Amino acid sequence: MSELINYEKVDNHIALLRLNRSEAANAMSKALLDELNKYIAEIDLDSSIRCTIITGAGEKAFCAGADLKERKGMTDNQVIQAVSYIGETINNVAKLKMPVISAINGVAFGGGLELALACDIRIAVNNTKVGLTETSLAIIPGAGGTQRLTRLIGLGQAKRLIFTGKPISSEEALTVGLVEQLANQESLLNDAIEMASQIAKNGPVALRQAKSAIDQGIQTDLESGLVIEHQCYKETIPTSDRVEGLVAFKEKRKPLYKGQ
Repeated sequence: MSELINYEKVDNHIALLRLNRSEAANAMSKALLDELNKYIAEIDLDSSIRCTIITGAGEKAFCAGADLKERKGMTDNQVIQAVSYIGETINNVAKLKMPVISAINGVAFGGGLELALACDIRIAVNNTKVGLTETSLAIIPGAGGTQRLTRLIGLGQAKRLIFTGKPISSEEALTVGLVEQLANQESLLNDAIEMASQIAKNGPVALRQAKSAIDQGIQTDLESGLVIEHQCYKETIPTSDRVEGLVAFKEKRKPLYKGQ
């Protein structure tokens, strides 16, 4: 039986996770979520990982969302539990300490887009579709979509996409700020790895603290956010990496950061 999640390390400091159910549009079965959570926990404990990439197998779908075939025959309570598990898994992705890039290689609907929204940066392939389509099934996004999409693209645009349930092109997604970059199918993964490599060259402690400052600060007012930023900044001061950065700058060479 093939693995539902493929995991590999790239250049020592980049984790690459690939959803591996292309025959089912990489839909989120319970077994897939179990494997994804296992690798998320492993990556979060690996201090050598400085950036993570999440993508899907094949060229048609990043992730079509929940595995609706598994929903058949479920009681109402079982459906609620299944949705909660998807939300818990996606939250675990959002809580990863290092930056996370979503390489959207094909359609991302429902929970699939919610997974991408939990990542820090989204690179989407040209000529695909993304959307929170739940209202067309008489439900609502239940794994963070109503909250993360609104914070990312604003109230009006989020309501438009969620209320209509209509997918939009990756090109429109770039225009409204849902994705940060577009790529050709042939270059998508390389583009994601190139960005991850650029991120991984920087100070690991600084990356973690920058992510923490941004994610915590966006939840509050500016004054409180500035306090959060200051606290996160102070965490970088006693590190040997900070000293290495200054020395490397003086010596006109690339710094060798160790995450300490």
